[in-house]
Amino acid sequence: MFDCGESTQRQMMQAKVSFHKKLKVFLTHLHGDHVLGLPGVLQTMALMDRKEPVSVYGPVGIKDFLLCAKETLKFGLTFPVEISEILSEGIILDEEEYSVEAARSNHAVDSYAYAFVEKPRPGKFYPKKALTLGVPEGELWSKLQGGEEIKLADGRVVKPSDVMGPLRSGRKIVYTGDTRPFEAFAKFAAGADLVIHDCTFDDSLSEKAAVDGHSTPSQAAGQAKAAGAKRLVLTHISARYPDASVLLEQAKKVFANTMLAEDLMELELPLRKS
Repeated sequence: MFDCGESTQRQMMQAKVSFHKKLKVFLTHLHGDHVLGLPGVLQTMALMDRKEPVSVYGPVGIKDFLLCAKETLKFGLTFPVEISEILSEGIILDEEEYSVEAARSNHAVDSYAYAFVEKPRPGKFYPKKALTLGVPEGELWSKLQGGEEIKLADGRVVKPSDVMGPLRSGRKIVYTGDTRPFEAFAKFAAGADLVIHDCTFDDSLSEKAAVDGHSTPSQAAGQAKAAGAKRLVLTHISARYPDASVLLEQAKKVFANTMLAEDLMELELPLRKS
């Protein structure tokens, strides 16, 4: 989960997301509309007798915020909350199938953007090559597909590279949180399958956006274009735009594959072929 605003648990219920599932929360910065939903989510999980730990990552200060909320509201928890305050940029979580990287963004307070990056997947398996090399179908094929070398009955060694194509890159999703454009973004988000970018004000309010620490449509689109991203979703749109189509139009002039975020939106990101 990236950020946790006031209505998060309501949206989780609407989306039928279990309060018992494994959860890691990444907070971009300590403004209310990005963190005030977290105490409520934790309370609800405790009421449901959750046992699985919850991991929380965010800027320095997030630990004090959660401890203060817990002590002030006097609620107990049935599970551990593991809090990691980010002290530097780079990989902050490295799991078997993915990693999460943090980069300092450019908001009015200490803030981070995050990149969710899948680990490379095994290359395509070629059954004909395996059979030609005398590898019988079954367990040995599975071992090769899992990256293991195998030894045949006649003593020959077959490597995964003998029967499989090159590794295929994993998908990459970048979430900015609230931010002005920042120079390091293009490298940080390079080749992203999806960029979810702050777009609070339209282009005519670029000066206000700069003062408040936000981006306009053209700026968000420029960031996505510079990064060579495949798709851009505009989010954090000011309530002054009951019809945000003007923001979408401005962004599309710079980056055609742009869309507006909507509540409970689901997007399909195809696996990369190479």
